[in-house]
Amino acid sequence: MSAQPNLVQPTVAEESRRRPRMSTRNRILFLLVGWLIVLMPFLFWWNTWFGRPLSDPQLNEYLHDEKKPRHIQQALVQISERMTRHDASLSRWYPDLVRLASYPVEEVRNTDAWVMGQDTSGAGFHDALLKMLNDPSLMVRGNVALSLVRFGDATGRPQIVALLQPALVTAPEPGKVIDASAVETSIRQGGIVAKLQAEDKTVEIRSPISGRLTDLSVKTGQSVAAGDPVATLTPGAEQVWEALRALYLIGQPEDIPAIQPYERDLPDIPDHVRQQAVETEKAIQERARTSG
Repeated sequence: MSAQPNLVQPTVAEESRRRPRMSTRNRILFLLVGWLIVLMPFLFWWNTWFGRPLSDPQLNEYLHDEKKPRHIQQALVQISERMTRHDASLSRWYPDLVRLASYPVEEVRNTDAWVMGQDTSGAGFHDALLKMLNDPSLMVRGNVALSLVRFGDATGRPQIVALLQPALVTAPEPGKVIDASAVETSIRQGGIVAKLQAEDKTVEIRSPISGRLTDLSVKTGQSVAAGDPVATLTPGAEQVWEALRALYLIGQPEDIPAIQPYERDLPDIPDHVRQQAVETEKAIQERARTSG
């Protein structure tokens, strides 16, 4: 029998030397990709964060950027923040705030309505808000009504009471339901409630408010006509809180049935909102007694 040759195992160092090394070019590319993975989310956040300070020239540019509604929103938010500091130089942009009351994008009108309520001395603000009470958006009408309260104007009281009511979501056009959110799901304003297949296109049915989906009126595969009920959502705590605070000042006895449900222990309604409901009803009853 012939002797077997001795097999010498390579050392760790030798094995390491034999492995192909990453070239300098590839190492640079690898580091660059890793850096971009970290940088891109930051840049996205930086460009969409409304708190990023804008200089006056930037603010003016953003306020007139018709191609990017989020830029307009960011400018509006910063104007509102400067209003709280009583910045008199903002008056140069007040005509733009009045102009934006009829802007085609709902989110811009909603923010604009809120901003105009921050300065009750703003020229044209009160009249612009009164016209916006007929806005097609529930949330815009609600924000308008809340801002009018700051002007001592209770004209929007019905819209404020509506903020306490469940929101009915209907089908915008005929089609077949191909997907729907589950009951008890929390949905943000503009979030998808259901999807329809309407001829050769998919239609997304979105929530008009932030809240909880408490009832689903359709099933997957079901055909619906335009205007058919799709879902019901109860309003979120922040919306309820703002409505109750406004009704504390302008509410009437006939509003109490809409307030009382929030005095009870309800899902997603924190204690401070329940307490506000109790205080709001007391304030309304006291006003009714003193005025009677």
